[in-house]
Amino acid sequence: MANRVYNFNPGPATLPLEVLQQAQQELLDYADTGMSVMEISHRSPEFDDINNKAMAMVHEILGLGDNYKVLFIGGGASTQFALIPLNFLPSGKTAAYVDTGSWSTKAIKEAQIIGRMHLAFSSKDQDYKRVPKPTEIDLPADAAYLHVTSNNTIKGTQLHQFPDTGDIPLICDMSSDIASRRLDFSKFSLIYAGAQKNLGPAGVTMVIIRDDLLAKCPDNLPTMFCYKTHAEKNSLYNTPPAFPVYMVKLVLEWIKKQGGLQAIEKTNIAKKDRIYQIIDGNPDFFRGTVEPDSRSWMNVTMRLPSEDLEKKFVSEAKAAGFIGLKGHRSVGGIRVSLYNAMPLEGVEKLAAFMEAFKRAN
Repeated sequence: MANRVYNFNPGPATLPLEVLQQAQQELLDYADTGMSVMEISHRSPEFDDINNKAMAMVHEILGLGDNYKVLFIGGGASTQFALIPLNFLPSGKTAAYVDTGSWSTKAIKEAQIIGRMHLAFSSKDQDYKRVPKPTEIDLPADAAYLHVTSNNTIKGTQLHQFPDTGDIPLICDMSSDIASRRLDFSKFSLIYAGAQKNLGPAGVTMVIIRDDLLAKCPDNLPTMFCYKTHAEKNSLYNTPPAFPVYMVKLVLEWIKKQGGLQAIEKTNIAKKDRIYQIIDGNPDFFRGTVEPDSRSWMNVTMRLPSEDLEKKFVSEAKAAGFIGLKGHRSVGGIRVSLYNAMPLEGVEKLAAFMEAFKRAN
């Protein structure tokens, strides 16, 4: 694959090469149907098998109990920002939110439209350079749920400890670090994640919801806005994003083949440690932008001594086959996205490029 680059884009992001090759092999004729996955009916036994296997793989990889439903929904994680308060913020209750960056801010905005919102923590006045310790989160007595964002792609921070919320449902946007490490997923009442970082291509959002929270969905919502609709119909109430679901299944099978979350976590630790070692070893040239105990494993953010050097870095990196290293337009700088499908080899080669760039400049 001579033309393949090392894709460090923050999302849509790199996919495992062998997954792409399998999809390529099956593209024109899936399971001897004589049709592509993109052509077969979502009511067919072939797609039913894809859908059920994808859901079963989520349960297996994350170690979920039978009391969780897995849903595949369109509309991106941004749609979940509104669906969560629509389904779980009743009159007289308060939605509690932890504000750690752009995506949590957008989720908060949607909740405020629908009902009462309480800011349980915010690091906005510190330019979102850190995430809270569990003891810093202020939960109101009438909280309907607590919403957190586990990883912040723009600022480069990540939660490494999650609060114990007791009987209050804990809801988490895991769009950019789902299935990247071992967690006690039973702590969460609802997890949602856009697929385009660690799970597959853009176009499908995975929602994992526990039965006790699902039971709280009101009956007076528009049909497509109610989680019960999707749970009761196995995510097949309407035509699903069929090809992205198929790709998610392949990626989850790839994760299992690697050795599951234990192996994925080990590799991700090695990848992030390699880049942070360069930052910490060259603080006058590669300046990290967040507090060390809040650093993301998935999105490493840094600044160089000048914006001109940053532009030069991105340009020369691209010429060397390293794509997607420019920081988000709202913050600038450099961002290295280290999602599951980025091989350790790619990170080692980028690290060597960084060291050579520093010596030359």
